Parts: sequence; structure tokens; C-alpha cells
Amino acid sequence: MAARTKTREITIVDEGGRFTTFFKRFTGETSEYDFEGISSLRKLLSNEKAKILHTIKSKSPRSLYHLSKLLQRDFKSVVDDVKLLEKFGFIDMIAEKTGKRDRLRPVVIVDSIYLHIKL
Repeated sequence: MAARTKTREITIVDEGGRFTTFFKRFTGETSEYDFEGISSLRKLLSNEKAKILHTIKSKSPRSLYHLSKLLQRDFKSVVDDVKLLEKFGFIDMIAEKTGKRDRLRPVVIVDSIYLHIKL
């Protein structure tokens, strides 16, 4: 069976001189996330979060701690960014047991992002 790709769709709409942003799954699901504006979208798609997605995809870190070491960033900051990416469906956290410890391994589940701007 072929692997299913997951795509996210972001639509930006001009409503009376103000951009509103909707973020939804492209797979036909009806759930949408409404952003306050374009600045919130910038926070979600920042350079730091792009680095996180790239590092997870290319280096397959064993845990969030390993990811923070690969990125050379503070652990708490990485965890906060990962939680946001997980909330919007860009990554999943896979629970793994190693000895007596449980750890979460981040995995990228999105293959592409489509950005639509409607004026």
C-alpha cells in the first residue's frame, strides 16, 4: 500500500482591508484554525520552526532533548515550538520506552503546505 501524504492548506483572505487567515487540513477535513491575522501565521511559519521541521525530517532525533542539542537551542524553547507544530498537525510525537524511561520522538507528518492568498 502506498504511503499517504499529508498536506496542510492555509488561506489568507482580504476582509475589508484586513487579512484573516484560515488554516485547515487539505484532506477534506472540516476543522479549521482561525488566526488573529497574518502576524500569527508568521509565528507558526518562522525560520526557527522551519529549522525544527528540517532537522526532524533529515536527522530523525531520538527525543526532544536530542532535537534541542542538534539545534543548539534551549530545551524549553524547542518544546514550546514543537507543541505548536504538533497542535497544527505538522508533527506527531511518538512515545517510546527505553529502559525505565519514556521519551517522545518527534516525527514530521506533513509533506507539503499550500498557501492561498485571496484578494
